[in-house]
Amino acid sequence: MTVLSEEVLGRSVVARLAVREKALERRMVRSLDRVEERLLACVGEASGPLLADVVGHLVTAGGKRIRPLLTLLGAEFGDPGAPGVIEAAAVSELIHTASLHHDDVMDEAVIRHGVPSVNACWGNTVAVQSGNWLLTKAAQMAAGLTSEAVPLQAEASERLVRGQLRELVGPTRPQDRLPHYFEVASDKSASLLSFALRLGAFQAGAPRGVDEALAQYGEHLGVAFQISDDLLDITAPSAQLGKEQGKDLAVGVAGLPVLLLLDAGHARDAELRALLNRPAGLEGAERDRALELLQRSEAMDHARAIMEGRLSAARAALAALPRGAARRALDALCGVVAARTA
Repeated sequence: MTVLSEEVLGRSVVARLAVREKALERRMVRSLDRVEERLLACVGEASGPLLADVVGHLVTAGGKRIRPLLTLLGAEFGDPGAPGVIEAAAVSELIHTASLHHDDVMDEAVIRHGVPSVNACWGNTVAVQSGNWLLTKAAQMAAGLTSEAVPLQAEASERLVRGQLRELVGPTRPQDRLPHYFEVASDKSASLLSFALRLGAFQAGAPRGVDEALAQYGEHLGVAFQISDDLLDITAPSAQLGKEQGKDLAVGVAGLPVLLLLDAGHARDAELRALLNRPAGLEGAERDRALELLQRSEAMDHARAIMEGRLSAARAALAALPRGAARRALDALCGVVAARTA
């Protein structure tokens, strides 16, 4: 699964979410800087230079820091200056980074965040074990937070593993492909966004019921993110993705446009279906041809429509939250996701 493009990294995301909300923007920028310091400190806490190099590889490569940002926005519904909010935001990023270590092994990826992947540099075994270290570190940090933190972290980690296993095993029948896709997207993508938002709200002492609304928002937003990633994997150049274009096709992972096209079964897509049904994945000229045909297919528009439906559902969930700058920022994030594939 791919990641957000570099165009919406860090501070530029904050600027786009906090239009006409300068106080919120300044607070988010300062907090994200503190999160960055905490992440670097975590790298320094690794035992030995090899582990520090490995676990720091993707941390120092950058990234969009969407999950820490969501933790901080969740905290805005309580006391954003409460003790432990920065630590909570760092926890959400460590879990995400751990999932990237594991995902890149599964996908045989060689590029992540525009740099060689951990598995490409140190091999699969080191990538898996360093990902495990990051998960353990996140759990240790969560233990020092609000009483809800450990159960939330455990649930998010369990969902990540479940999603990864579901993706590996695949659907049991062809007619189960679409439901299976949404189950995987929910566990692998949406779970961490929901977790980040809820953890921030709990750590900041937000009013009762806020976390449920944030959880619903995060679930829909996370699936929309995954669909937009699928679309970008087909349409965006590697420089924008921070990884190889068409990597999902190369390893035989079917994104939503592919599944929709296979499900439709139109005669005009016979050539593309023949390519996509090859179990070993596609490389070289065959992958280029599949990307060309996919870009022109109706399945792309269908996938965009489903993504827009999820974004509408995410916005609807915000109605249960108190009005204010943070709610407006979360609404604006839906627009950022939609704009990625426009």
